Amino acid sequence: MIAKITSHHRAPSALQQTVQNGFIQLYQSDDEAIRKELAAGLTAPQAHTSPKYLYDALGSKLFAAICALPEYYPTRTEAAVFDAHLHEISRSAGRGCTLIDLGAGNCEKAARLFPALQPVQYVPVDISVEFLREAVELLRCRYPHVSMIGVGMDFSSELDLPEQVRDERRLFFYPGSSLGNYTPEEAAAFLGRVRDACGRDGGLLIGIDLVKEAALLEDAYDDAIGLTAAFNLNLLQHLNTLIGTDFNARDWRHRACFNAEQSRIEMHLEARHNVTVRWPGGERHFAAGEGIHTENSYKYTRERFLGLLERAGFGKVRTWTDARGWFMVCHASAL
Repeated sequence: MIAKITSHHRAPSALQQTVQNGFIQLYQSDDEAIRKELAAGLTAPQAHTSPKYLYDALGSKLFAAICALPEYYPTRTEAAVFDAHLHEISRSAGRGCTLIDLGAGNCEKAARLFPALQPVQYVPVDISVEFLREAVELLRCRYPHVSMIGVGMDFSSELDLPEQVRDERRLFFYPGSSLGNYTPEEAAAFLGRVRDACGRDGGLLIGIDLVKEAALLEDAYDDAIGLTAAFNLNLLQHLNTLIGTDFNARDWRHRACFNAEQSRIEMHLEARHNVTVRWPGGERHFAAGEGIHTENSYKYTRERFLGLLERAGFGKVRTWTDARGWFMVCHASAL
């Protein structure tokens, strides 16, 4: 469950960039493109939306709460890997980097690395602009000695960072198995763009969720108190706001399942009964049990993921896992 960043924004010129209090907003929403994208997804034979739409302001806060749930193992398992191997990770990645935090959210994962990595500059990047802006302001109070530039941008289709971001020793940080929202083909292309943005002396520090028992995976995406269900259902209210749909969350239920053939967790919203959803210029009838596919989260074996890194042009890869082999952290240098 992570924000796959939208590709329907366009960057203004450098002179048009909104720069205020160390925060740069590169991209502005294209409302018409959003309407077309969502209408196309809702009317497709298998209705679907991009997981980027799960992350409005409330969705971002709900996901932050999900990370504290006992069922949601990725956050605490990844943190345990970093805690156990931080010295080795620091030696591999090096100190004094330009730390570029992709999908930064509340910035807490990166902040845990500050003492070890001692970044010269911290660049959190996220599409949830207001949520990120608040997080950066709080972080500046805790680490006044670290130069910070928050960037509100789309990094799914390009990584054209603003000129205020240092070129030297760029370390892209992509934790939480965020890459899992992409198909393997999309993931390979994305890693290639990260490699191109690294420069000659850069690298990637990434967390990736590994294949494990289906029951563990499904519990992580369908917790006992229903927080993930609320997170998924909140998407419907976001769609109502974005394109004027008339979704009623009471008509829908959350479902998560592991697709073993595709090696991915899938999240869906299923109609509890026959329902017709309308919006300006369109409508869709859903039969009872018919669903909207809202997110994928692919799980990898170590060998398969290292193959993706190699294809993207990374080398000198070091990996660390927890004792149970549930989660992997990798540092890869740009070749």
